Amino acid sequence: MPVFENPFTPSFGEIPAHLAGRKQLMADIERALNSPRRRPELTTLLSGARGTGKTTLLSLLSNKAEELGWIAVGVTAMLGMLDDIEIQLRRHARHLIEAERRTTISSIDIASLGGLSFEVDHRTPENWRSRMEVIIEQLNERDIGLLITVDEIDPDLDEMVELSAVYQHFIREGRKVALFMAGLPSNVSTLINNKTVSFLRRAQTERLGRIADYDIEDAFRKTVQENGRIPDEAGLKCAVEKIAGFPFLMQLVGYRAWDASPESQTISFSDFAQGIEIAHREMRDRILDATYRELSPGDVRFVRAMLADEGDSRIADLVARLDRSSAQVAQYRKRLIEAGVIGERGRGVVGFDLPYFREYLIEQQ
Repeated sequence: MPVFENPFTPSFGEIPAHLAGRKQLMADIERALNSPRRRPELTTLLSGARGTGKTTLLSLLSNKAEELGWIAVGVTAMLGMLDDIEIQLRRHARHLIEAERRTTISSIDIASLGGLSFEVDHRTPENWRSRMEVIIEQLNERDIGLLITVDEIDPDLDEMVELSAVYQHFIREGRKVALFMAGLPSNVSTLINNKTVSFLRRAQTERLGRIADYDIEDAFRKTVQENGRIPDEAGLKCAVEKIAGFPFLMQLVGYRAWDASPESQTISFSDFAQGIEIAHREMRDRILDATYRELSPGDVRFVRAMLADEGDSRIADLVARLDRSSAQVAQYRKRLIEAGVIGERGRGVVGFDLPYFREYLIEQQ
């Protein structure tokens, strides 16, 4: 009996068979990459909680840029990232660029009244910005742009700040360059508030939140059907509800439901139920645990105080429960919103945004 190969991709940064939602974002950036004039989307910051698809989007955007004739290089924010960018660029563009060369006078023959001899100096410019300028200029002469993507923004990393500052100079010089960066909301916020790179406050900032249920269902159904299987309709509806608009959870539920009976053409209701159960356990281990560990004691008290409400919580009630000043509670609220744990539901009202974090907190009690 043949086994249907699993098309779902719950691994870090893998590109899914069908992207759920984000169509307007992709269209805007594709338009900018195609435009003969510089558009603001060429500098884009993606922020969102873990599992919202930031890394996947960077991969998709890099692929799109390459399809449109750009050279794309991608790094994770860490020590040595600038060297990594340069090495990748030289490798991708080696057939398009010439070695940096300068002609210098090596000697003067006075006896022959001014005879000069020359030699080629193969030394490269000493700093990163200068070396990059030489390469980018040669690419731009061929109307080839450079896209740099940075994942896991680290605002405390000096190279992160240096890249952003140098990129600003490239823009001022009219270079055909683009910069897409992604990170947790708190790290994006800290970076753009750095005075050295304050220009990033004018970049396009996209907050990646939940995806609409109809987009999740559409992407899920297409992924299943295009790979030769049929989803049980009731099971699919249940899965969409449990996925709660979370891209990573969609891939995880799909992956586990598919593997429940890979020889059957139909993904049954019980397959979906099994997939949902396993996916929720993995969601806790891979997303919720890490998020909880990063919260401050004050943040933990805030979200635990929210558990007293069956639904959303009023800030005024939380101030009373926590016995803290409004200013202190406002700080907790701000940090938790930036971390993607909670979201605003109206003036003075908040609710959990990270799927199943409420249930996770209850389990921890």
